[in-house]
Amino acid sequence: QVQLVESGGGLVQAGDSLRLSCAASGRTFSSYFMGWFRQAPGKEREFVAAINRRGGSTFYADSVKGRFTISTGSAKNTAYLQMNGLKEEDTAVYYCAADDGGPPRNVRYAWEYDYWGQGTQVTVSS
Repeated sequence: QVQLVESGGGLVQAGDSLRLSCAASGRTFSSYFMGWFRQAPGKEREFVAAINRRGGSTFYADSVKGRFTISTGSAKNTAYLQMNGLKEEDTAVYYCAADDGGPPRNVRYAWEYDYWGQGTQVTVSS
């Protein structure tokens, strides 16, 4: 079993930056992709960003492109989400996700991922 633990959330003002971290542990971690999703109150969980741990290719939601950057650490068992130019509409619980070694057919769909973290709250005030 793989465990994902997010950290780095908090309360910031609009225009500020935050960096979220997601650490994977457990059995041999062989996921192709790690992704970030978010869920605001009363809304469905939505895709934010994903990264191919093996090739490094990245994918972003249009709403965060140019502001957020996803990356992995040197051991590729940790994923980061650097969030710059935060807006009130970025307020949500952010979740880290990973597949079980079978690459997602579409990294933007939550059901393609097998492991999830517990989430970290990001609140952006005006």
